[in-house]
Amino acid sequence: MKLIGILLLAALGLLAALLLVSLLRTLLGGAKVSRWEAKREPQREAVYAEKLSRMVRCETVSYPDREQREKFLAFHRELEALFPLVHEKLEKTEIDGNLLFFWKGRHADRPLVLMSHQDVVPAEGEWLHPPFSGEIADGKVWGRGSADTKCSVMAFFQAVEELLQAGYVPEQDVYLSSSCTEEVGGDGCPKLVAELKRRGVKPFLVCDEGGAIVREPIGGVKGYYAMIGVLEKGMGNLRVSARSGGGHSSYPPKGSPIARLAAFVQELERHDPMLVSFEPEVKAMFKTLSPYGPFYFRWLFGNLWLFAPLLRKLLPKISNQAGALLRTTVAFTMQSGSDAANVLPQEATLTLNLRYIPHQGMEASNAVIRRLAAKHGLEVEVLRAYDACEPVRIDSEAYALVESVVHEVFPELPTCPYVMTGGTDARFYQEICDACIRFSPVIYGPAQMKGMHGLNENIDVFSLPGAVDFYKAVIRRNA
Repeated sequence: MKLIGILLLAALGLLAALLLVSLLRTLLGGAKVSRWEAKREPQREAVYAEKLSRMVRCETVSYPDREQREKFLAFHRELEALFPLVHEKLEKTEIDGNLLFFWKGRHADRPLVLMSHQDVVPAEGEWLHPPFSGEIADGKVWGRGSADTKCSVMAFFQAVEELLQAGYVPEQDVYLSSSCTEEVGGDGCPKLVAELKRRGVKPFLVCDEGGAIVREPIGGVKGYYAMIGVLEKGMGNLRVSARSGGGHSSYPPKGSPIARLAAFVQELERHDPMLVSFEPEVKAMFKTLSPYGPFYFRWLFGNLWLFAPLLRKLLPKISNQAGALLRTTVAFTMQSGSDAANVLPQEATLTLNLRYIPHQGMEASNAVIRRLAAKHGLEVEVLRAYDACEPVRIDSEAYALVESVVHEVFPELPTCPYVMTGGTDARFYQEICDACIRFSPVIYGPAQMKGMHGLNENIDVFSLPGAVDFYKAVIRRNA
């Protein structure tokens, strides 16, 4: 007993020493503040807002398994009217509504791909401004696609238009890539990648949507930050089915299909079986942001060497956003049962949407679901799935290029690596490029985050000049 007491005191002493060291590191490290604000350029804002407005007015909603090329050809005609030099000077390739423009540079050993998608999601519900009106009001462009992501398409087309007007010739080949099936996970971008493979093109850098200039990216961290996406989680749609002989609802048995599915859901909700861990990129994100937070944030996230085990337990319980950064997530999205209120279903189904984290990828995560489903007498079918992407190295030349351009165009704006919990077309480019960075140089506040795929999508007009300047600088700096 005496030995146990000594060991306990020693452990407490060690813990106290570690806590003291972490406190001293936090106090000596100091606090930082992001004071960056967008520079106002009313004349440019008005020109760019009008161009974006005209693009939003073109309804480009994509639907799965539906041929819609003519709709996108109409959008292409609008692009040609808005950006005549791009269409005159660059080589255009159109594949089933998907676009690829080639701007020949002096050299071809470091090709650059600037990309974002043309298509948008449906616009339902009551909007403050009609969703395809492209109205410019209250300092914003309103409408579906204004933020996701016709703003980026406008910005890189405008960047090239202005460089062409100035007689600029790029040092390296430049490609402008825009699919029309991103929102439905279609084959548009793969067709563009296949075309580049046919030409033997291996991009040095691909810059797609994903991260952005975000206000308060994590609760408590005030100000704006350039969140540069370096990792994208995978995605899977799984159908879980329960079967029985059916029957009349007047004498229901125990363990009916819906009851078994309900038990399966309840167990997943109460005891999440997915492994929780900090990916290196997530650690880098928290380390970068920690000096900008309040003291508790600086203390905990600035000392992950000590507090990571505690945070692995706490974060998924207090923040859905943080939990998605630490594990594979499971969302229940669709359900079906009997066609009649008084008939027990012979089959009931539940659809799950998983977002795979690298440390527990597609196969391992699906295996967890299968084991739990088997426990409840359920069957699992994988409808569609792909694994997490290889991360972009934060110490790579490509990441340093993007970071340096951010510092050039947006002085004093802090940069931070970012993990994408959603999906982008950039994943298809991973086959031919080692540096697919997810970063759109537009400004997203709470209103923009709420509006994407929701009601009243909009973008502040003051974010547009900086976006154009970012793409111009990337082209110039990639030498």
